Amino acid sequence: MSNKLKPPIILFGNTRSGTTIVQKVMSAHSNIVGWYEPNAIWLYADTGRIHDEFDESDATNKVKKYIRKRFYKYQKMNGNRVVLEKTPQNLLRIPYVRTIFPEAKFLFIVRNPFSFISSVEYKWQKTVTRRGILRRLKDTPISCLHHWVRRYAIQQFYKRVLKRKYLRIWGPRYKGIHEDLKKHDLLTIIARQWSVCSRRAEKALGVFESGQVLRLRYEDFVDNPIADLKRISAHCGLKMTTEMVRAANDLVKADRQHKWLRFDPRDLAKILPEIEGEMLRHGYEIPKEIAKVISQTKGNTLRQVNMNLTRAS
Repeated sequence: MSNKLKPPIILFGNTRSGTTIVQKVMSAHSNIVGWYEPNAIWLYADTGRIHDEFDESDATNKVKKYIRKRFYKYQKMNGNRVVLEKTPQNLLRIPYVRTIFPEAKFLFIVRNPFSFISSVEYKWQKTVTRRGILRRLKDTPISCLHHWVRRYAIQQFYKRVLKRKYLRIWGPRYKGIHEDLKKHDLLTIIARQWSVCSRRAEKALGVFESGQVLRLRYEDFVDNPIADLKRISAHCGLKMTTEMVRAANDLVKADRQHKWLRFDPRDLAKILPEIEGEMLRHGYEIPKEIAKVISQTKGNTLRQVNMNLTRAS
C-alpha cells in the first residue's frame, strides 16, 4: 500500500447544484472514494469566522499540514483509493483549496439559478438530521467542536422553540450575508448565494491554467450523464467503468429541473437583477414565464408615463 497522499479530486459547486449525484456516480469507480462535505476540516484555519470566504493567506503551513493529513487518513481508511471531495462552501474558498492541494484534479459544476433557488428555499426550512449532525461532528477537529455544537443548537432553537419557518442561516455564507438578512427577503438572499458564489468562483478559476479545471452544467449531466462521465474520467486520468455507467443509469434523474415553477413568476422577476448577469454568462436564458412578467411590467410602466404626460398637458 502506498504511504503517500494521492492527488485528490476536488469538485467545486454550489449547494443543490448536482455535486452529490456526480460524487455518487464517480464513487462507483473502484479506485475512488467519495468524502461527503467535511466542511469542519476546511474551516480549521478559522472555525469562528462568520463567513465562508478564505484565500491563500489562510492556508498556513499548519493548516495545509493538518488538512492534507486528514485527507491521507481518509484515503488509508478506504482502501487507499483516491479521495473525491465536494464541499459547497469551497466555492468561496477556491484559492485557499488550490494552495493546499495544488496537485488536485479540479471539477466545477453549475446549475440553473431558478432550480437552485427552488431547491435551496426548501433547505432553509429544514434542520440538519441527527444522522447528519453525527456525520459532521465525526469530521470536526476537537479544538473546533464547540463552534459546531453552538451552530446546531441555534438551528434547533430557531425551529423547535421559536417555531420559525426558516432557519437563522443556511448554505454558503458570503461576506455580508448577515447584514443582508436584516434588510432583504429570503429569495433575494438565496439569489445572492448563487450569484455571489458564481462571481467569486469565476474570478478564482480565471487564474488556473488551461485544462486544469473541467467545467460541467447540471442540466447537461442529468440529460446525458455518460457523455459527461467520459469527460470527467479523461480529465481525472481514469478509465470509464461499467459500474459507473450502471450507477448513472440507476441514480441520475432528469425530472427535477422545473420545480421552480411552484413560485409566482412575479416574485422571481423581482430577483432577476441579482442573477441575470451570471446566468447569461453561464448560458442560461430567462424563462418565458418570467420574461412575460417583465414585458408586462414595462408595458404598464410606459402606459403610466403616457397617462401622466397627458394629464400634465
